[in-house]
Amino acid sequence: MEIEVITREDLHKFRIQLLDDIGRMLSELTKPKEEINEWLRSKEVRGLLKISASTLQNMRISGKLPYSKIDGRYYYKQGDIKKLLNGNK
Repeated sequence: MEIEVITREDLHKFRIQLLDDIGRMLSELTKPKEEINEWLRSKEVRGLLKISASTLQNMRISGKLPYSKIDGRYYYKQGDIKKLLNGNK
């Protein structure tokens, strides 16, 4: 059986790392929801914009709303949706 000696310096480094980790976790919790959940699926976008699936498809095809497609599912950035809405004021 090995015995490891923990020094004050080791404890100080651990404390600093622990405080940094806790700070990062707290900053994630205090971010606005749209920053945490930045990508939305088609159903969520249709609900937000109150549009049909075909209207959303036309927006994709026309290039009005950028998207990413992964495994046959479409994803949209919340920032792009906000730009679209703010651009039509």
